[in-house]
Amino acid sequence: MLQVTFVEPDGCRRSVTARDGATLMETAIEHDISGIVAFCGGMCACGTCHCYVPPDWAAQLPPADENEADTLRRVLERRDGSRLACQIKLHPGLDGLTVTVPARQRTP
Repeated sequence: MLQVTFVEPDGCRRSVTARDGATLMETAIEHDISGIVAFCGGMCACGTCHCYVPPDWAAQLPPADENEADTLRRVLERRDGSRLACQIKLHPGLDGLTVTVPARQRTP
């Protein structure tokens, strides 16, 4: 099991356990993380699992592919470190990952 911390829109820090191989979005949904909506269920189509990954952790992730980059163009409040939680597959190297959830997500 891995530890992941979500900083929710209200500033609350929630540290949760995650399964190796699960996506960050699946983990957020399992633990009822406020602000991760995931309307498309992880299909990289809606952007409602948008989160901010700090630079030190972003360097440990593969870059966004073309599909994720296209979806990220439509999210609200995009900035450096914006990623889709459905595209981040968790593994032991990401144990301790901390991400911030935006204050609002665009609904499809």
